[in-house]
Amino acid sequence: MSDTIPKPSIFIAPGTYQHYKGGLYKVIAMALHSETLETMVIYEALYQAGLNWVRPAKMFLENVEVNGQSIPRFKALESP
Repeated sequence: MSDTIPKPSIFIAPGTYQHYKGGLYKVIAMALHSETLETMVIYEALYQAGLNWVRPAKMFLENVEVNGQSIPRFKALESP
């Protein structure tokens, strides 16, 4: 076992995000995939209590094409 402690390579600030399809989610933690050490983001669906999702951080931050336009998959919302 290595003495080096692995750390996520990407940081996504905790908070509320809107998916491009409209759903609201709360980023709750960053994590590492146990086999590949890929940085993952753990987030909670605000429309259904107790439903958590995990997605590669790079995918969380990428743009998607909708109606010919490139838009963020998730958009950070300002705190009220």
